[in-house]
Amino acid sequence: MNYKDAGVDIKEGYRAVDEYRKLAASTASGAVLNGIGSFAGMFSLGEFIKASGGMEEPVLVSGTDGVGTKIDIAFRQKKYDTVGIDCVAMCANDILCHGARPLFFLDYLACGKLDAAIAAELVKGVAEGCRETGMTLLGGETAEHPGVIPDDVYDMAGFAIGIMDRKKIINGSKIREGDVILGLASSGVHSNGFSLIRKVIRDLDEDFETVSGIAAMPIGRVLLEPTRLYVKPVLELMKMVEIKGMAHITGGGLYENIPRKLPAKEGTDLSIVIKDPLNPGYEGGWKVLPIFARIAYGIKNAHNADARLTGAAAIKAGEEILRSDMEIRKTMFNTFNMGIGFTLALSPDDVKKAAAFLEDKGFPAWEIGTVQKLPGSAAGELCFV
Repeated sequence: MNYKDAGVDIKEGYRAVDEYRKLAASTASGAVLNGIGSFAGMFSLGEFIKASGGMEEPVLVSGTDGVGTKIDIAFRQKKYDTVGIDCVAMCANDILCHGARPLFFLDYLACGKLDAAIAAELVKGVAEGCRETGMTLLGGETAEHPGVIPDDVYDMAGFAIGIMDRKKIINGSKIREGDVILGLASSGVHSNGFSLIRKVIRDLDEDFETVSGIAAMPIGRVLLEPTRLYVKPVLELMKMVEIKGMAHITGGGLYENIPRKLPAKEGTDLSIVIKDPLNPGYEGGWKVLPIFARIAYGIKNAHNADARLTGAAAIKAGEEILRSDMEIRKTMFNTFNMGIGFTLALSPDDVKKAAAFLEDKGFPAWEIGTVQKLPGSAAGELCFV
């Protein structure tokens, strides 16, 4: 018996690495000191800091995450080239929350049996995400686990490093009562809540047709829309206005993530009050995306075998569920981004300028709430009105 007989095809691994090398080269910068295939990736901080104009006290900022069970949707749809973008976004957007510029990324791909073509498509998305955020794909690992992971199952995770000057760290300490929360539009579900989605939306080939009449497409493709990368426009915006806090809306939805931009809960009397876009009379620009209404319909009818609405009819029914069922509404806002993928805390004087700049860059943004002082247990929390 040899290694291939045991379930690991070394030659298939070589083919995958050859493809990775080409993809990584498309993200390389002058600070990279070696290429894919070494035992470790090397990145010259000195050269980068010199090229960027210098820093008084450089601080490295790290983040790690994965795409979760969204990768199952990709494999069921046989579309592998977008979840790598999600993997990069989960790390890069998190690093951005403290004001850091992401520098480089390493990915980790695990599977039961390696298919070099599929692996290359997965890493293709990683490379695209790195290019869009200005990061270098510095290296990674592809691991086969025969007998532990089923042959046709893959998992993907990543790790990123960013840098910033210590005096410019954004940690929420400058947030004050009266500051405004600016919400940046998401591109869809992004990469969280898929364990629930996979339970309540079983047919990924179901036609997804919005009530506004957009052409139908399989709902699986709607769910695969990659996470929006906020790095470049927000880094540019930081040169124009003072951003006091940022939050990436990931697992835990708005309830858990938006308050994370505040100072530590035990040291603050501040809370964040959000205008609920589902309440009657709401006049802001934030619209809950149709895909979330469809998910709400699925949650409500998860155990109802006779519930067969699809497309625009299911979306319309889901919109009514979101308006009338407070328990499901709370679940949705505590699980999903609901159309807001990233938030900023700004002085009221900077909000219009920031929103106009982001809109011009293709990132719609709206005033969605304010920072207020609330008594007792509400301090440090998020509240909807």
